[in-house]
Amino acid sequence: MAAKAFREPLSRERVLAAAVVLADAEGIKALTMRRLAADLGVEAMSLYYHLPGKEALLDGVVETVVAEIHDAVGRPDMTKPDGDWRTRLRQRFLAAREVMLRHPWAPGLLGSRRTIPAGVVAYYDGIVGTLVGAGFSYHLAHRALHAFGSLPLGFVQEIFSPASAGGGMEVDAAEADLTAMAEALPHLTAMVATEIHDVTDPTLGWCDGQVEFEFTLDLLLDGLERLRG
Repeated sequence: MAAKAFREPLSRERVLAAAVVLADAEGIKALTMRRLAADLGVEAMSLYYHLPGKEALLDGVVETVVAEIHDAVGRPDMTKPDGDWRTRLRQRFLAAREVMLRHPWAPGLLGSRRTIPAGVVAYYDGIVGTLVGAGFSYHLAHRALHAFGSLPLGFVQEIFSPASAGGGMEVDAAEADLTAMAEALPHLTAMVATEIHDVTDPTLGWCDGQVEFEFTLDLLLDGLERLRG
């Protein structure tokens, strides 16, 4: 009698891991309960035992990415007590960015959630702890969090984006958009034309390149150091 093939039991963690893999491969729009079930080789109804619907699935995917950030910043080389506070926060934020670059759909999904994931709150608590441990008051630490915005999570919230305004992200479409607005908005058009990203610069959006991310991060950290003194 032939032995039955072993099938790994379905679990919430396994479902969410598969969801992240699918989103990485085909984008977050491809992530549906039916498609995910097909990838896992189960019936769609089997997923509802672990995640009661699409919104619960998306919340779980965000939790999974945030947990990946926690793992990245919790590495032994990231938790050494020595070193300047700026260096520690810089390493933390850049480690989070490495995670986001692996999952470029994650910033948009994170911003769409109705509630703040508990892991995000815990992550920011660690940032405040670093600041207070370096001599900042809670008042100034609070101001710092406002200034940082989404930088601690490895991305920037874009101000200008052709896609968000109904335009195209492809080079030809973007150039057409720039030509159309050049007369009405000469300074913004010139700025955007000047700042077209280098193809070797890792980006998470139209106006979120690695060079810009690190420039903004260093500017804020250096400014906070002056205030601390």
